[in-house]
Amino acid sequence: MTLGSVGVVYGDIGTSPLYALKESLTAAADGGALTEPMILGVVSLILWTLIVIVTLKYVLLILSMDNEGEGGTLTLMALVQRVMGHKAAAITVLGMAGAALFYGDAVITPAISVLSAVEGLKLVAPNLDPMIVPLSIAILVLLFAAQSRGTAAVALFFGPITAVWFVAMALGGLPHILAEPRIVGALNPVHGVDFLVHHGIAGLFALGAVFLAVTGAEALYADLGHFGAKPIRTAWLGLVLPSLVVSYLGQGALLLARPEALENPFYLMYPAWALLPMVVLATAATIIASQAVITGAFSITQQAVQLGLMPRTDILRTSETEKGQIYVPRINWMLLVAVLFLVYAFKSSSGLASAYGIAVTGTMVVTAVLAWFVLVHVWNWPRARATLVIAPFLAIDVVFLGANLLKLFEGGWLPVLVGFGLMAMMLTWRRGAAILAEKTRRQEVPLAGFLTSLEKRPAERARGVAVFLTGDPNHVPSALLHNLKHNKVLHERNVILNVVTEDAPRWDPAARASCERLSEGFWRVTLRFGFMETPDVPKALQASKALGWTFDLMSTSFFISRRALRPAVQSRMPRWQEKLFIRLARNASDASEHFRIPSGRTIEVGSQVTV
Repeated sequence: MTLGSVGVVYGDIGTSPLYALKESLTAAADGGALTEPMILGVVSLILWTLIVIVTLKYVLLILSMDNEGEGGTLTLMALVQRVMGHKAAAITVLGMAGAALFYGDAVITPAISVLSAVEGLKLVAPNLDPMIVPLSIAILVLLFAAQSRGTAAVALFFGPITAVWFVAMALGGLPHILAEPRIVGALNPVHGVDFLVHHGIAGLFALGAVFLAVTGAEALYADLGHFGAKPIRTAWLGLVLPSLVVSYLGQGALLLARPEALENPFYLMYPAWALLPMVVLATAATIIASQAVITGAFSITQQAVQLGLMPRTDILRTSETEKGQIYVPRINWMLLVAVLFLVYAFKSSSGLASAYGIAVTGTMVVTAVLAWFVLVHVWNWPRARATLVIAPFLAIDVVFLGANLLKLFEGGWLPVLVGFGLMAMMLTWRRGAAILAEKTRRQEVPLAGFLTSLEKRPAERARGVAVFLTGDPNHVPSALLHNLKHNKVLHERNVILNVVTEDAPRWDPAARASCERLSEGFWRVTLRFGFMETPDVPKALQASKALGWTFDLMSTSFFISRRALRPAVQSRMPRWQEKLFIRLARNASDASEHFRIPSGRTIEVGSQVTV
């Protein structure tokens, strides 16, 4: 598990040495010459950022805030909601913001990682410079095209390859540290503070670039459910952090001896014969880092759909044994288009560095705020104690966010635009769905009164079972009313089925179904799933003993209401939001696909509704 976490969890943060120190010192020098205080200061800032943000905040504190073993911004939101209730609208908005900013990170990470690795070819053969962008595009296309096949088989090699990468980084830096032991002074945080005090606005720009060193830190928490806290902590303290420290110190030592090596201090640490193998190894490491972010985007999408923050979309399982192995076609191809656009538009890792950081710092601020709510409302800490712990981390995150916002007009607008766009979509979907549910409820008939009227005027009965899916189990589903109105018949057994997504990541299969007999031939069934699960309704019904009778799929018909949405004359939403909600609803995947109901057993009953 520890070796596996090295590949999946630390792929992103492990490729940061390719560009983090270079971009930080380029911003610090601002066109001038490098100086020893400048090098010591920036290296010190990078090392202490790794220690404070990654080690203290994430590895020691945030990893302890699991939601039944799961991690990530949305699971943290669900953990707080479970205690505070869904009335805490601010918590939901924070969760949406964290998820939206994660997608901004998921767009930039593959582009900057692959570009920075392939750029090493310029040092091997300068005439290959024109091939960097086409080769990067080819690698990315192959990477995204392979997603539909699943990552289970390739993931076996992720850990060993990334472990070799970390060892190679340390071996590259060690000789330079021994040659220039002055660089060890960077371990003193005074050098970092002194640099910020004496470099003004250039220091802030450099601080924004320093944050590139920890851009994969959110993956520590997001991948908690795959590996557990102990393997992730062991990997960080035993291999990842020492290797990163030696690599950054080695690059700093090289620049103390040869300031002109700022062109590419990472690759220039190695002798000429090792350049090509390191480019190949770096490319493999960046592909692994990109894979981790893509997989994270799939997981976030699944959670958002289950929590009602996004419309239903096709989510395919690529492994029969691994729960986390999923593929979301629509998200995959949207990410590919966005990533290729970035590579084509920015053409270098230095160009993309300006766009990087805002999304990650924004997500870290959200995580810190939600962590405070966990300490107070879940762990029951006194507010003063929780504030004392979280305030320093939040202050550092806000400072980094401010430093990265200085790059807003140099490319930083891109993740902000992606984040705002996705936030608008989530808020629109949530609000539109609430309005639609309220309107539908007004038109529905109370179930108790309907059953009483059926006892007085019984309808004809057909053989078999009819399952009517509904979001409100206390009212008659519109599909049932339409079926009775037009066909003048009911089935022998009629099930009012409500599928509930709980705030827990997974639900105990033994307690998944609850059943209540309402009258002769009518049952009300509730199926509960966790937000990390894909709801398989037929499978859950077949496995349930709560029904009191054996469920037979081949003698069952599933009735689903399909609403055709139309704009209202007087809408409760702005016109743009109304149009967006209708478009999202039309593009949502079918309920039968979402609940894994065979199309041959599904009957859809349509109606028109204004929103």
